[in-house]
Amino acid sequence: MMRAPTPPTAHRKARRSLLGNQDGAYMMEMALIMPAFLMLIMGTFDMGFQMYAKASLNGAVEHAARTNTLEQNASDQTAVDQAVRDAMANTARYASLTFSRTNYVSFSDLNNPETFTDTNSNGAHDSFECFSDANGNGTYDTSRGASGQGGASDVTLYQVNMTFDRVFPLWQMLGQPQSKTITAKTVLRNQPYTNQTDSTVTVCPLAP
Repeated sequence: MMRAPTPPTAHRKARRSLLGNQDGAYMMEMALIMPAFLMLIMGTFDMGFQMYAKASLNGAVEHAARTNTLEQNASDQTAVDQAVRDAMANTARYASLTFSRTNYVSFSDLNNPETFTDTNSNGAHDSFECFSDANGNGTYDTSRGASGQGGASDVTLYQVNMTFDRVFPLWQMLGQPQSKTITAKTVLRNQPYTNQTDSTVTVCPLAP
């Protein structure tokens, strides 16, 4: 005669019940997913703000640059720069803005070095070779531009750098700087309110 199977013990029943219980599983899943989800959300909002700030700064710089070309602002650009600060006050109230101006004789001078006589044909300017001093500082430069707004009919590169703290602490959590700098620049020609002055001279240092 066969014996009846032994009924499961209370311990076995409890273990099976625990293994089959799914209550609270979503809490573990949320604990694993939430950090990555929050970082994604913060990153999205942060990039959106940066794009908005960049567009706002570009618009403010474009508008200010047109005013910058007027003769009435030739000697003092303080009001022009202040207009950019005022335009960005609502977008990035605590941002720090720095301004720079570089003037050229023509558009073709932008991003080009001063010309020189390559006497030894090595493709580089040597200290004894003659060069065209386009910006009037007496030394050879890889940029023909001179600092400042320039004069009548000069081409001016107007650049504004805006530094601000990011909205969310995401980048700091990732070990990156919390501050961010965006740049806006534009190039316009000053009004021809008088004859343009070209101060380019040829400089020939003494050969060694």
